[in-house]
Amino acid sequence: MTTIKPSPLQKTLVQATMITLVVTLSGSLLGFVRDLFLARFFGADGGTDAFLVAWTVPETAFAVVVEGGMSLLMIPLFSRAVAEADGGDAGLFLRRVVGATMPRIVVVLVVLAGATFLCAPWLVHLIAPGLADPALAVTCTRLTSITVLTFGLAGYLSAALRANHVFGAPAAIHLAYNIGILTLMGALHGSLGVVSAAAGVALGSFFMVLVQLPSFLRHVGLPRRWRTGAATVSLAAFLPITIYTLVRQAQVFIERFLGSSLAEGTISHLNYAQKVAQIPMLVALLICTVTFPTLARRMAAGEADEARKRLEADLRTTAALILVATAYLVVFAPDIVHVLLEHGEFTAADTAATAGIMRVYALGLLGHVLVTALSRPFYAGEERNWYPAMAMGAGLVVTGVVAAIGVRSSGAYAIAAANGLGISTAAVLLLLGLRDRMVALALPSLGLAGLRLVFAAGGAGGAGWLVSRWLGSWPALAVVLIGGVVVLIVFAGLARLAGVDEATTVVAKLKGRFR
Repeated sequence: MTTIKPSPLQKTLVQATMITLVVTLSGSLLGFVRDLFLARFFGADGGTDAFLVAWTVPETAFAVVVEGGMSLLMIPLFSRAVAEADGGDAGLFLRRVVGATMPRIVVVLVVLAGATFLCAPWLVHLIAPGLADPALAVTCTRLTSITVLTFGLAGYLSAALRANHVFGAPAAIHLAYNIGILTLMGALHGSLGVVSAAAGVALGSFFMVLVQLPSFLRHVGLPRRWRTGAATVSLAAFLPITIYTLVRQAQVFIERFLGSSLAEGTISHLNYAQKVAQIPMLVALLICTVTFPTLARRMAAGEADEARKRLEADLRTTAALILVATAYLVVFAPDIVHVLLEHGEFTAADTAATAGIMRVYALGLLGHVLVTALSRPFYAGEERNWYPAMAMGAGLVVTGVVAAIGVRSSGAYAIAAANGLGISTAAVLLLLGLRDRMVALALPSLGLAGLRLVFAAGGAGGAGWLVSRWLGSWPALAVVLIGGVVVLIVFAGLARLAGVDEATTVVAKLKGRFR
């Protein structure tokens, strides 16, 4: 029997996945600790609402410059530079790209960071006009304004390294970021209150740059001037990506705008629910992070069939991960929130409010993951593409209308439901638009696989509900752990009975089956 050895690229992707998974999950674990300490030290009140309004700045900056412009635009650009090296000095080509692009990008980032600092009072009023303590929010916003610059630099370094198949240092940015926040919040929460968390955000953003510098200098090196302009990028090329990410982030703006008119602590409950619900989403998106440079290269080389296989595999795998996680979160939300957050100033009432919202949020997780996966091919080429921004704009309209109509009667639940409906609308539009414009996805087979996974997730959720009733008054930690095992086992079993291989795709990938 002939044994097929994995190619060097397959081995690289497997190793990259393992490194990215371990390092990123370590950073996410600290993110849990960060949220736990935020809840423990400050609970959910007007003060935490003010901080979270200020946190809108780094959240938006991260989406625009790290996940957006620096990833969707610079990774394909750097990947093409590596491909042009064709076995030669790839570092030289990368240094030329850096020399041609970094100066203008840094100037823009400095200007935007300064404008954010100066316009903080106006921004706070615009984002949350009904906020109980706007002065506190302004102070925190000015502290976090530096993240516009530092996140941009961190995202730029990450793009260059990932294009060169270096994933360890870029994955460590979450770890470095949360170390900075925890350091100052732990040391200064007694004297500065929630302002310590804002100062920690600023410090952590510097750490995101510093943690990547040694690797960047080793694998890329100092910039080289390149007069030909062959690999330069116009700042206008950032525009469609910036609009896309801003429109996507605007869902958070709607959440905080409408939440500021509700009872104090509502913005905090919405934030805690979203942060906990997005935990499994981070794991699913690691696959897209690792495979994007490969997808970009194959699309640039005109390998349409290989690009389609790569994207379809990502969609099936991420859908499997998210659907089983959704079933688990919906059933065990109160116990999960209790274990993670109900300490110190975070009360049982806060747990009940957060868990209820989280159940609604979880239903939109698949839409969030699909939007991220489906938007990548639109930016893998050199041309500007406005379709993702238009799709997100349509989704934002759905979010705004549903939230505005429902908030009076259903409060925070309406805001969470609107988020899910809006992002799911955008995902459907991206799926349809991608098939017509970029990649000829096999929609019938993808749809059938999705229905089978929904069936498996529904059965797993039902089994989890029965277990939760049976465990009754057991400690919440035991319920969370036992329930998770049951949901996962039942999901895998039902998926296999339904003839679905996607439930085991992640394991297969880790064994070297990247294509």
